[in-house]
Amino acid sequence: MAEVEHPGYDIIGDVHGCAQTLVRLLELLGYRQQAGVWRHPEGRQALFLGDIVDRGPRIREALHLVRDMVDAGEARCIMGNHEFNALGWETPAPAGSGRQFVREHTERHHRQIRETLEQFAAWPQEWKAFLDWFYQLPLFLDLGPLRLVHACWDDSLIQPFAAQYPDACIDDEFVRASVERDSFAVQVLDRLLRGTDMRLPHGQTMTGKDGLTRAFFRTKFWEEDPQTYGDIVFQPDGLPEEVAARPLSDDQKAELLVYGRDEPILFVGHYWQQGKPHPIRPNLACLDYSAVKYGKLVAYRWDGERHLDRNHFVWVDVPRLA
Repeated sequence: MAEVEHPGYDIIGDVHGCAQTLVRLLELLGYRQQAGVWRHPEGRQALFLGDIVDRGPRIREALHLVRDMVDAGEARCIMGNHEFNALGWETPAPAGSGRQFVREHTERHHRQIRETLEQFAAWPQEWKAFLDWFYQLPLFLDLGPLRLVHACWDDSLIQPFAAQYPDACIDDEFVRASVERDSFAVQVLDRLLRGTDMRLPHGQTMTGKDGLTRAFFRTKFWEEDPQTYGDIVFQPDGLPEEVAARPLSDDQKAELLVYGRDEPILFVGHYWQQGKPHPIRPNLACLDYSAVKYGKLVAYRWDGERHLDRNHFVWVDVPRLA
């Protein structure tokens, strides 16, 4: 567990290539560019929740900005599922796995990384350097009174993972191991970077606003007494009414993860929230408000408080030219 080393932290949600919006947010938070790096005059540090890449108009610029801050000690950044996806896209799969790359080069997967690859097409060596840098991004940060993970905090996986990887950073071997269904690597990466989910009943599927069809839906990992499917859904696309009203079985309730109210403050990204940023609970906040979909790029100013304060959320509305 790391220690609080700065007078305050500014935790920033999923950037997804919205570099100009990130500049506006940093300015709003009081950061200024000095010697090519964004710094806070009072020594605050920015903490990024991952997903710097993919989808947005200025991915290369956003990566340079964040990496320069990290290299200068002005920021830290954890891994998002899109940084891991990029590693999987570029990493050859182990022999005998039945696939060519860890992340198969399907049309669906290519659609997610296409903007990143296109924006780095003229800078292949830079892209390789950033891929190497992704291995330096921890899967989580534990600063004592506050924690960061891209999607979901699960002590039952974090503790054994940290025992093997004290810096919380994965390596090439871990990435390759993720091709094995039900491996420890798959469990860790799915839970921490993608969250918890549940299968839709009776083999049903849903096609989301992103055009993708799924047999699972994302679930809350903090609901203490849920009774129906609708009580635990946590994603932009709601469930059909008949599914939302369906009671959860005792077995389903027992399998749900619950991040306790007495745990340290936890910040996550990943979940495409909408509306005015606010705490989910006094010790839990999601800072992903769909910046790349013309929503908000959101930060939280943490000044040592033990309970989240809705007045500490800071955001920039994303215009059409981000």
